[in-house]
Amino acid sequence: MRRHSLPLLATLIPLSLALSACGGSSAADSGTAATAGSGAKVTLSIGDQKGGNESLLKAAGELENLDYTIKWSTFTSGPPLLEAVNAKAVDIGGVGNTPPVFAAAAKSKITVVAATHGSSAGEAILVPKGSALQSGADLRGKKIAVAQGSSAHFQLIASLEQAGLKPTDVTINFLQPADALAAFNSGSVDAWAVWDPYTSQVLRTGARVLTSGEGLVNGLGFQVAAPAALEDAAKSKAIDDYLKRLQRAQDWVFKHPEEWAKVWAKETGLPYEVALDAVKRSNGTRVPVAVDDAAVVSEQKIADTFTELKLIPGKVVFKDFVDTRFNGNLPPSTTAPRSYGKDS
Repeated sequence: MRRHSLPLLATLIPLSLALSACGGSSAADSGTAATAGSGAKVTLSIGDQKGGNESLLKAAGELENLDYTIKWSTFTSGPPLLEAVNAKAVDIGGVGNTPPVFAAAAKSKITVVAATHGSSAGEAILVPKGSALQSGADLRGKKIAVAQGSSAHFQLIASLEQAGLKPTDVTINFLQPADALAAFNSGSVDAWAVWDPYTSQVLRTGARVLTSGEGLVNGLGFQVAAPAALEDAAKSKAIDDYLKRLQRAQDWVFKHPEEWAKVWAKETGLPYEVALDAVKRSNGTRVPVAVDDAAVVSEQKIADTFTELKLIPGKVVFKDFVDTRFNGNLPPSTTAPRSYGKDS
């Protein structure tokens, strides 16, 4: 295996390598290349995030018996990954529900080809131990950290709206996770809108959830491909196989949460207990689903919200960035996430 390293963001915790449920702009992290199968003629370039799909597929035994080559490139979050997709440097990669909206608004050449639906419990607005804040309405006049363009950004907007507040009723500090954590710990901000596994890690320090994304955000994650890769018959076939392997691997995660948490902890530097919390709260609850009309409508709502707030230019028609050829017999995007019951 060959590995090419690009500069990492300065980190306060290993979690600043943002995982796939999130977004927010930050620099590319690293790249890896893995060869599978002798005589492979097709190379599929896949964008990943630390402890992401490469680790998942390897842990689930789904990187065996490939008839194509995979070249992995690692990014710190969704937006730079989608920039690489737009530039044809990456054929496909996984991101959360908001980066595709920002990429579409930027007229990027991207196509959403697959989806998962998971619990939104890991999407949360957190407050420090001892905070006097008790509800979303208490955020009026407060300082809140969030990564711009991330899934947490939309969750924050939705939570404020639910509480009868507008973004102008609070002070929003756009900070990437490492800086947000520092601000949160120092008291420079009153709350932090973030995603798992950050949520799980910070909760272990005594912080608590003020509001969560449950019932507010769609819980969708996407695989996003380069149109040029989809137009290549051989690459399109490889993408189809890759997506099926991801589906099986996600099934494996739900059935083996402890085993996956150990792998995830090793790959990311998370404490095992935090990794297991995040698996049971969100990561392991994901169900492979179809990119259907309901998913498009839900994403369109996100796009319209950011357009109204003038955070993206112009109108985004999300359905124009969707290809349903890989839906197969997958269940609807509204299918309930998996649950570990009282352990989740």
